[in-house]
Amino acid sequence: MEPVEINAGAYYLRQLRADNLMDDRPAVLAAFTDPELRRWVTGYQVEDLDSAGRYITLRAHEWQEDLRCSWAVAEPTTGEMLAEVGLKDLDLVRGIGSAACWTHPAHRGRGVMTQALQTALRFGIEALGLRRIGYRHAAGNESSRRVAEKCGFTLEATLHQATTVDGDLHDVLAWTLIV
Repeated sequence: MEPVEINAGAYYLRQLRADNLMDDRPAVLAAFTDPELRRWVTGYQVEDLDSAGRYITLRAHEWQEDLRCSWAVAEPTTGEMLAEVGLKDLDLVRGIGSAACWTHPAHRGRGVMTQALQTALRFGIEALGLRRIGYRHAAGNESSRRVAEKCGFTLEATLHQATTVDGDLHDVLAWTLIV
């Protein structure tokens, strides 16, 4: 599918970019080298501008293959990337997917993610026909818990010792939004 831009009220959602007009690589790098984000978001090695560029290229490929819709949450007047929000693990035939998100360290605690994720969820439901959207995070990630609650997810299960945080096993909270 082709990436789409979405008005999210105080923000807009757009494809991650690394081109002559807009370069999200510094924002991605700053986020993924932040110790707090690295605690909770695992599986990605973003340690320099080149690896940030590969991350952005991966997101574009996932759009093309209908695997994931991923947006930079941007400030409307400057285009500055504040966060990333997405719908991943898409199965458009069965109408299922999962939410994923992170916020740049300089923009946490302002409600950016709640508004952005609500917008992405509406897109998933109305444009993609998703009927079941999951959201998972480590039990100690209170920011993710608050976002899940504010976005209308229902806690469905606790997966015991299902992830590693700071070298220790932690539970994962599995939330679901059913339409």
